[in-house]
Amino acid sequence: MINLISDTVTRPSAEMLEAMFAAEVGDDVFGEDPTIKHLEEYAAALFGKEAALFCPSGTMTNQIAIKIHTEALDDMICDHYSHVYRYETGGYGFNSGISVSLIQGTHGKISASQIEEVIHDDYDWLPKSKLVVLENSCNKGGGSYYTIDEIKPIHALCKRRNLILHLDGARLFNVLVETKESPQDVGALFDTISICLSKGLGAPVGSLLIGNAEKIKKARRFRKVMGGGMRQAGYLAAAGIYALTNNIDRLKIDNDRAKEIAQVIRELSWVKSISPVMTNILIFQLREGLKATDFVEKLRSLGINSSPFGIDKVRFVFHLDISEDMMTKLKEKLQQLRF
Repeated sequence: MINLISDTVTRPSAEMLEAMFAAEVGDDVFGEDPTIKHLEEYAAALFGKEAALFCPSGTMTNQIAIKIHTEALDDMICDHYSHVYRYETGGYGFNSGISVSLIQGTHGKISASQIEEVIHDDYDWLPKSKLVVLENSCNKGGGSYYTIDEIKPIHALCKRRNLILHLDGARLFNVLVETKESPQDVGALFDTISICLSKGLGAPVGSLLIGNAEKIKKARRFRKVMGGGMRQAGYLAAAGIYALTNNIDRLKIDNDRAKEIAQVIRELSWVKSISPVMTNILIFQLREGLKATDFVEKLRSLGINSSPFGIDKVRFVFHLDISEDMMTKLKEKLQQLRF
């Protein structure tokens, strides 16, 4: 099976497994797992921040970030494509009791002027604007990304209007291999950052929330109440260390493969349009009369696993478990596909 359903499907390499088996572990709830400490310190330093927190998932790191930055009756500002709004089960309301102001951005990206338009005045009958969340890259936006120069005006607005700025950076490193910007450039602009280790970086489990020491200390309490306190999780943290030290640069391969397949299918009869391909995600719209669910089933029968992304849209996500041989077969099967 050529599995393009997500970059979350990757399996640990032999080298990563070796690092996991060799990990020194302890009880992280008591702060006694040395491998987790190493991962958290490494990630914090990478972004020029004071501290980090290892969690089971990116949903948890995002939801903890919302929780530590807001109080009930506050308001979060984000694009209508944002993962924190669409794909985290309404956790912003359930966990934090806040509302959300949605912006119709461009492929999941919003601007400082759009944010300023939805900041609430200080009235009793309005929730208090408190938090801005950006997603880089944006999953629903087809892997679209912000550059540092695009983020700077948003950062300046947040400082001027006393708003907190959080980054859902689940696929941030796919962005950085394209822009050639550094994690420290990103760290300087955000109060907190969430990164995922179990997508293109290839770790089996885990995400990190990164910020200052005071916020991360508070985050540990919310991780515990959400059920995210783990014991000898250093085996998982070792995979994260391996991912961050070995698998970042190769993400450019995944990005380039998405662009390569986009060129292959651009003129095929069953494609109506393709979203701009900026990183490792390829989203395309089918011609009139074709349904995404039927199309995905047809692909599955040919040995290609993909994801419907709306009534008539399909998503491919490229990752380190896709080989050159798979790429060759994928091109052949797509070019032979008839409807």
